[in-house]
Amino acid sequence: MTHDPIVVQEDTNPDELVYLMEKHDIHRLPVMRGNVLVGIITRSNLLQAVASIVREVPDPTADDNHIRDRVIRTITAKGWRPGALQVVVRNGVVHLHGMVLDERSQQASIVATENTAGVKEVHDHMYLFNTFTGEHVGSPEDLKAAARS
Repeated sequence: MTHDPIVVQEDTNPDELVYLMEKHDIHRLPVMRGNVLVGIITRSNLLQAVASIVREVPDPTADDNHIRDRVIRTITAKGWRPGALQVVVRNGVVHLHGMVLDERSQQASIVATENTAGVKEVHDHMYLFNTFTGEHVGSPEDLKAAARS
């Protein structure tokens, strides 16, 4: 045990906590309320606090144009990309239009879009084209919407 530990009061600001930990090369600081020990703060606690603050900062590239560009870049980089791909984004909600040759490509396009930063929701308007028969089938979402109307 350290005979004269460096301690902080519970209202010590984070800048001071970081300064003390860095200056004295320590990883934990006892936290006092007056003369009573009320806890310990660690470097890990400070990193968690910083991470939570960062999550609350809005992404400056989360506007619709940036999202659209990221979705198009992600999908067109793949060999299974839809033909005649069109991507429309409104308030982070993405609408995918185009032609796919198989259901796996359709699902892969949706998953890739869902995993793109800033995307809140994905609507599939891609149609499945059968190269043997020339027939095409609308997306499951579009077929449901047509059946309701």
